[in-house]
Amino acid sequence: MKLYDFPPAPNPRRVNIFIAEKNIEIERVLIDFSAGEHRTDEYKAKNPACDVPMLETADGVYISQIRGITRYLEEQFPATPLLGRNAAEKGVVEMWEHLAFINGMLAVAEVFRNTGKGFVGRAVVGPHNYEQSSELASRGAARILNFFQDFNQQLASNEYIAGDHYSMADITTLVTCDFAKWVKADIPEDCAHLRRWYETVSARPAVLSNP
Repeated sequence: MKLYDFPPAPNPRRVNIFIAEKNIEIERVLIDFSAGEHRTDEYKAKNPACDVPMLETADGVYISQIRGITRYLEEQFPATPLLGRNAAEKGVVEMWEHLAFINGMLAVAEVFRNTGKGFVGRAVVGPHNYEQSSELASRGAARILNFFQDFNQQLASNEYIAGDHYSMADITTLVTCDFAKWVKADIPEDCAHLRRWYETVSARPAVLSNP
């Protein structure tokens, strides 16, 4: 297997933490996102979505999108389950992981890509060009604050995001909290439960090895 990777970016980091938690050995192929290597014809032929990360299986199948990659790896390496241990847990993990992505990760991305000078005309990742929007940036900033409050409330009665076990929902939430710092947004002081959880999961070896 090969992982087409760009470690500094949030989405590759999500997969790299997942891989480290499972202790999977996998070859990396660096795709320099900042240099536009994800938009070359060669890469686009493998991944029409023009994003990173992307997994190439031993059978030559190309899988992009975090959910697709983690689902494949979970099936291939079921030890240390991170997508749930039974049907109910799988549903809850996917629910909270999706909420973290939609309400957190994409909210930060709205601010980051709609304000950064390097994203003029490229406000959305992918093969198509979109102009920046100050309105989307403002909305994203408001959404980030709501994300912090909502997840703080979830952690008021749960050790981890999806319950009593560490999962992919925690990985996405953690990376979102760190990504938010890129737009000068940090966990508010009054979010004590979220801050407690953040300190705990940030100390995990898989996280420390993928800063």
